[in-house]
Amino acid sequence: ILSSQEHCTTDRPTSSGEKPTGDLTKLGGVECYIAKPADYPHSPSKLLLMLTGGTGVKSTNNQLQADKYASEGYLVVMPDQFDNDPAPNTVDMTEIPKEASWLESVKLRTAEGIKSFMIDMWLARHTPEKVLPLLHKVVESAREEYADAVANGGGMYGIGYCFGAKYILMLASELPDTVAWGQEAQKDVEQGTVKKEPVLRAGAVAHPTMTYKEDLEAVKSPVY
Repeated sequence: ILSSQEHCTTDRPTSSGEKPTGDLTKLGGVECYIAKPADYPHSPSKLLLMLTGGTGVKSTNNQLQADKYASEGYLVVMPDQFDNDPAPNTVDMTEIPKEASWLESVKLRTAEGIKSFMIDMWLARHTPEKVLPLLHKVVESAREEYADAVANGGGMYGIGYCFGAKYILMLASELPDTVAWGQEAQKDVEQGTVKKEPVLRAGAVAHPTMTYKEDLEAVKSPVY
């Protein structure tokens, strides 16, 4: 679960001297970090949708990761899928030392419990019903703004980490979005379950959270 992925909710120190080189802008009214190859648009590029863990679009580490994909030739669009509400990370989750007193242990366990509760509440605010419409706004705007990169790649690609990984699977799915927020898939008398074309041509995910067998079974595009 997300609360066990500390690196997904709390930024680690960045490497010495590294600074993001992309830009924060808006696509479809949603704030996005855009990282472009140094020779774009003079050289062909492919569009990569990057979905983060809970640290979100303002995370320096996430921005640096987007920059690294850009250095490999991708035009990277990293949207704020949390609508300016990244995961809570203000409670220190220090490991309880063996020599800690009983009172210190209670305090640390209380802090851990508080953060776990805060993250549960945060997750309840960011459901597919809230997140997917934001992503679709970004996708539609990116298709227009960076039509050359989409055309060059024969579609849009995606990479997702932790929270974002689940949504890469959804965007690579052939099922309607309404299925993601609990509704049954519509049925056609002759053709069976109503399906759609996946948003992504291909994708990759790393340590996905809150992902179930049904999420994987619905995937249509190649996903690593």
